Amino acid sequence: MQHPPAWLIAPALAVSSVAAPAFAVQYVDIEQAQKLFFPRADRFALSAVVLTPEQKTVVEKAAGLRMRYTKQPVWQALADGKLVGWVVLDEVIGKHEYITYAVALDLSGTVRGVEILDYRETHGREVRNPKWRAQFHGKQHGAPLRLNDDILNISGATLSCRHITEGVRRVLALYAVALK
Repeated sequence: MQHPPAWLIAPALAVSSVAAPAFAVQYVDIEQAQKLFFPRADRFALSAVVLTPEQKTVVEKAAGLRMRYTKQPVWQALADGKLVGWVVLDEVIGKHEYITYAVALDLSGTVRGVEILDYRETHGREVRNPKWRAQFHGKQHGAPLRLNDDILNISGATLSCRHITEGVRRVLALYAVALK
């Protein structure tokens, strides 16, 4: 059996122990996102939604995917003491890491906006593109929200696009079950 030359061993060990660089980026925090969604709101009241097992099952069936938690962080957007909408904080898996995003809903449950808060993946940041996120505006519970059907994919960001699309569908199902 032949062994590699000794001069190759040290560089090979050095290359194999290099850690992958971190790519996590926080674009906005939840307070900034809330103000972007509802600039006229003067208060945001946290009112986390806790689903019963039955409600969780209904949301999962309507969304076509599983919910990891029964508790969902939701803020009521208030202007002059009146409810004007909701901001729902959620996470989906990208390829390997979680993507934290927020969805704004008006009183009828229509998507007002989607904002990427934290992106931890090495690829797929294109989901931050305002034109891509604008595809969700006006969507309501019952909309298909299927990648490559009514939501266009971004080459190189397929998993991020797919999972955010599924997440928004889950948020709309949550609205129908617990916020409506």
